[in-house]
Amino acid sequence: MEQEKRIPSWFIYFFGSFGGILFGYDIGVMTGALPFLKIDWAPISASMQGWITSGVTLGAIFGGALAGQLSDRLGRKKMILISAVIFCVFSLLSGVAPNHGDFYLIIIRVFLGLAVGAASALVPPYMSELAPARLRGRLNGLNQTMIVSGMLISYIMDYIFKGLPTAWGWRVMLAFAAVPAVILFFGVLKLPESPRFLIKNGDEKSARRVLSYVRDSEEEINSELADIKATASQEDSATDKSVSYASLFTGKYRYLVIAGVGVAAFQQFQGANAIFYYIPLIVESALKVNASDALIWSVLQGVILVVGSLVYMAIADKFKRRSLIMMGGSVMAASFLLPAIINKTTGTEHPLLLLTFLCIYVFFYAFTWAPLTWVIVGEMFPLAVRGKAAGLASSFNWIGSFLVGLLFPVMTASMPQEAVFAIFGIICVFGVLFTKFFVPETKGKTLEEIEAEGIKSTGASAEAK
Repeated sequence: MEQEKRIPSWFIYFFGSFGGILFGYDIGVMTGALPFLKIDWAPISASMQGWITSGVTLGAIFGGALAGQLSDRLGRKKMILISAVIFCVFSLLSGVAPNHGDFYLIIIRVFLGLAVGAASALVPPYMSELAPARLRGRLNGLNQTMIVSGMLISYIMDYIFKGLPTAWGWRVMLAFAAVPAVILFFGVLKLPESPRFLIKNGDEKSARRVLSYVRDSEEEINSELADIKATASQEDSATDKSVSYASLFTGKYRYLVIAGVGVAAFQQFQGANAIFYYIPLIVESALKVNASDALIWSVLQGVILVVGSLVYMAIADKFKRRSLIMMGGSVMAASFLLPAIINKTTGTEHPLLLLTFLCIYVFFYAFTWAPLTWVIVGEMFPLAVRGKAAGLASSFNWIGSFLVGLLFPVMTASMPQEAVFAIFGIICVFGVLFTKFFVPETKGKTLEEIEAEGIKSTGASAEAK
């Protein structure tokens, strides 16, 4: 045992969350590529811009659900490896799109989205199943830091490549995503499988070894193994292996599944990706400059996102999850609503005011809803349905992202930008109310304790009826 080569915990946490880089890069890369694509393939309609941009999120809807289900059978590690391969192949294929190949690019980006959705569904449960309860918020925040770092990298690469010939610039931006996919693949090859997955599949020896990499004492390992085995035994006796998607919303799982899926959906319907996908076009409309000259605003958004994620890492385990997410949602709502109110009351447009409030929105989103959504998704679901429920939450998240990416260009073509953002502001208010009334507090609790509370709450609500 002395001779066994240990895997450092930092290596596990770093590459365990590295899938967020892929997620983030592809969220951000079209921000810079789209202005050049519009020039290269001119004329291109607002609806076609929406389809090309949101093609990834359409694929991600199915990728998240499929990966979540398969990960319960094949394991989290193997599915992350498969996702990295798919991401690499289709990133390269998107970089060789034929001229005016609108439908080719949409189809390629839908397949690329399968890998992006898989990464979003696989990383949070994997990190939650490895992280100690006392560090789970901070380490899941590492996933968010990876996502926004991927976005910042994409914005920087867009800015660097903008000097290339128009026909090549956007293609190189899209193809460059293959680089982090290759890094992810070779990093994940050395990662261990989730201890909870190993226990569920009867490999207690390997589960103990994995826990020894990320727990401080033998006592802590034994206690956690006992909890996992007890929960797994209960799941087996309840024949939950055959649980269907429809039954996730009935019986003992309903309370936690509604909370996790609801938070995941609200995160996107609040409109964050409208900013991340289209900030150059937003700036173009507000300041009357060329979108290709506004890419520095994308870099600014990326920097704000990374700073916000680092703020979250610093405070993650000091405040309650619900308090942070409700505070963030309230400020986000105000950031979207105030420009519309000010413009309406003064009768004058204030374009810099809108952009300033968008920066405030991005900062508060970066250290509240952005990371906490995936912390909650990673913590909330019982072991028997964790893969399937996390995949469902990821799919609802991507449905929101898809609709926002698809409809935002069409909405801004038919109404003022301030009005569009005001609609998102109202949705932010509903997100705060949903959190207040439907989301339980999970800070500092083991995954088994959260599951027990969820079952108790579902039982209590059923009795009340």
